[in-house]
Amino acid sequence: MYAKQGGRVGPLRGEHSPVETVLRQADMAMYRAKTEGRGAYRFFDHKMDERLQQRVRLEREIKRAVKRQEIVPYYQPLVDLHTKETVGYELLARWKHPSLGVIEPDAFISIAEDTGVIGAMTDSLLTQGVKDAKAWPAHIYLSVNLSPRQFADPLLSQRVLAILTQAGFPPQRLEIEITETAVVQRLDEAKATLQSLRNLGVRIALDDFGTGYSGLHHLRELQLDTIKIDQSFVTDMLKDADDEKLVEAIVGLGHVLGLRTTAEGIETKEVLDKLISLGCDTGQGFLFGRPEPMTAAAVTEDLSRRTG
Repeated sequence: MYAKQGGRVGPLRGEHSPVETVLRQADMAMYRAKTEGRGAYRFFDHKMDERLQQRVRLEREIKRAVKRQEIVPYYQPLVDLHTKETVGYELLARWKHPSLGVIEPDAFISIAEDTGVIGAMTDSLLTQGVKDAKAWPAHIYLSVNLSPRQFADPLLSQRVLAILTQAGFPPQRLEIEITETAVVQRLDEAKATLQSLRNLGVRIALDDFGTGYSGLHHLRELQLDTIKIDQSFVTDMLKDADDEKLVEAIVGLGHVLGLRTTAEGIETKEVLDKLISLGCDTGQGFLFGRPEPMTAAAVTEDLSRRTG
């Protein structure tokens, strides 16, 4: 909408001229293309404007959200594929936004990294996580995924130790997950940090295995306890022969190296049966419970039902 201003025609206050609008839309398309990797290109659509506005809003509010503990842990069970017993729970962050509802981590983890609050957010989640897990049976462990940038922090293991000590939670019941991509990008930092965590007694899992570029020597150098097979291979392994071969190879590699293997994204009994036949140790996915992760209260209720 336009109006005359002092004899000239121009946009009303708060509006953009056509040229400014086009440039702004081009910037948004360029930003989206950059986030999708080198060589990508995107045309502007109005959903980009909505996403950008939401991102700006979350960037403005995330520091306050961490202080108010609006970002809370939810849990997904990890199941022994052979006994069908729950052996652990993976902590999954959710932002319980007062007006936007529950926000998935894909929408705010990168914002937490870019705004510098990822450390404080993780400390808060881990503190609450070990507090919740302390009430679980002693054989059930807690698994927590750390972002790649956190492994550049030389004080990470000290912070983890402080949280565990304050809660009185045994380090042997904590498993830290790091993605394969993070290992490759920050190998030296990852090795030093993981060794410090292992010295505490914490277990280490390599997440999303098969999607990155780590080699066999990386697996040996990092002294892992678990490799997690990415769900992109597990979900369609009975429909795609290449996926099935890859899953079989990863399970076999785990056996050779003495590592536990965990399959992500198990949704059908047929996939479960195939994983069992291959010798995969543990798994997680919709087949073992609710499609959404559980709150701490729901975990307690679930464990009581299983052991009651």
